[in-house]
Amino acid sequence: MARPEQVLLLEPQHELKFRGPFTDVVTTTLKLANPTDRNVCFKVKTTAPRRYCVRPNSGVIDAGTSINVSVMLQPFDYDPNEKSKHKFMVQSLIAPPDMTDMEGVWKEAKPEELMDSKLRCVFEMPIENEKTHEIDSNKMMSSSLLKTESSTLSMKSMVSSLDDGEVKRIMEECKRLQMEVQRLREENKQIRQEDDGLRMRKSPVMAAQQSSSSSVTVKEEGLSIRVIALIVLFFVIGVIVGKLLL
Repeated sequence: MARPEQVLLLEPQHELKFRGPFTDVVTTTLKLANPTDRNVCFKVKTTAPRRYCVRPNSGVIDAGTSINVSVMLQPFDYDPNEKSKHKFMVQSLIAPPDMTDMEGVWKEAKPEELMDSKLRCVFEMPIENEKTHEIDSNKMMSSSLLKTESSTLSMKSMVSSLDDGEVKRIMEECKRLQMEVQRLREENKQIRQEDDGLRMRKSPVMAAQQSSSSSVTVKEEGLSIRVIALIVLFFVIGVIVGKLLL
């Protein structure tokens, strides 16, 4: 069974408008008028009870009279891009002639006796505040764009700081070092082969003595050559990385 039509007259009928800024409590008034010849009980409900304070939120409107309901929106951080989904509902029913307990009447009321009207909430910001908010947003966007562009330019400048001639020279230096390392390896290999030949031609005792001494010598020479080559290679790589970072 459909609910009966609302007997109360609401002003405004469909929207509750709240005008910012919302750094403090914002109050709007909802007028409820009873044009009938009988008393009417009413209740004001909201989908966001923690965000609003309603006074009075319930009561009885005598026949032919009206009442003003203050709806107070609590302070919050306003975002113009966020649409309000808050809604209010004014519920009413005809009060019985011998009513003594209003809460008891609401509890015993049948669904077909209840009447309701719904209103949605609308947030309005003054034009000056909207412009200020827009300017702040534009400033934030501009600063982020500038940071992005500056980082891109810095990367490009790091790459372009080395001209083609310098890059070519560095590459040639790397190739030369690689060839030097290869040459040292070949020399080390040749020394080992010569040491093996000497060891085979000499007596066992002399071979043992010469083998130990030459082996130590070869190892020391090979180790020193490798250390020098690695130091030179790491130095050149450090120079290249340092130039790229500068």
